[in-house]
Amino acid sequence: MKDETSDLQDPLWEDDSESSLPLEQESSPEESLLVSKRKSRPPAVLPPLTLVATPIGNLGDLTLRAIEALRCCDGVIAEDTRRTAQLLAHLEIRKPLISFHEHNEDRRLPELMSRLASGEKLCLVTDAGTPSVSDPGFRLVRECIKEKVEYTVLPGPSAVTTALVGSGLPPVPFHFGGFLPSSGSGRRSELRRALGLGMTGIYFESPYRLVASLTDLVLLSPLSRLCVSRELTKIHEEYRHGTPAELAAHYTANPPRGEVTLVIHPSSENPEEATGKRRKKSYSEKTPMPRNLS
Repeated sequence: MKDETSDLQDPLWEDDSESSLPLEQESSPEESLLVSKRKSRPPAVLPPLTLVATPIGNLGDLTLRAIEALRCCDGVIAEDTRRTAQLLAHLEIRKPLISFHEHNEDRRLPELMSRLASGEKLCLVTDAGTPSVSDPGFRLVRECIKEKVEYTVLPGPSAVTTALVGSGLPPVPFHFGGFLPSSGSGRRSELRRALGLGMTGIYFESPYRLVASLTDLVLLSPLSRLCVSRELTKIHEEYRHGTPAELAAHYTANPPRGEVTLVIHPSSENPEEATGKRRKKSYSEKTPMPRNLS
């Protein structure tokens, strides 16, 4: 997830040393043998394209498969080469970086497909989170499908699912709408659409526009249940729940900082409730049973 309004001087990651750095301890003979086997095993066999999820805040969330892929690939396709260079430096990995973002996709796509077809093994990463989820990647994967170029996706951090789980709001089904429009009319139109879907909605929002969005929701759906997820996986992580008015008042008095994910569940009130009739649960309020258990 990338927010163009974020403070560029903030550190790329806020790493909580107590939670992400293991304490020094003496290894047992069995553990030493396991480490030795890991170090001596051959490099991973990668398909032409590997989509790699990267941390959204805490470096400890980078998976072992992601690190191995970055070590073994021929080059890294990056949304922002400067931020990716910092990640690779932390991992002590040196790889050629290829910029790939919304402003150069048209020009870069044929070049990348040519390199993949020639046998290069490339990894695709974004600034933070899972590629293609509100970030570059969709068009490249679609082109690989069209040209029958093999690819794989390494699962990992995602602000969308992290915020959804932490919100405590009905998770199935849910709607993800990317960034809310920056203009007031566009934002209100999108919020009306989301509320009309009758399911939990998830949006990325700038901290500088959060109060305006919450104020819009006060007028559009004052009884909606909301969760503002802020600085996910970082030291100052926050999940704050409440109605639009409660959250608007809080963030007016305490201006938010950092990246924000807004989770919205529409009000369940309807005319039947007003007359005292029992309301049937909506689909999004039911917990589905896994198919293998039903």
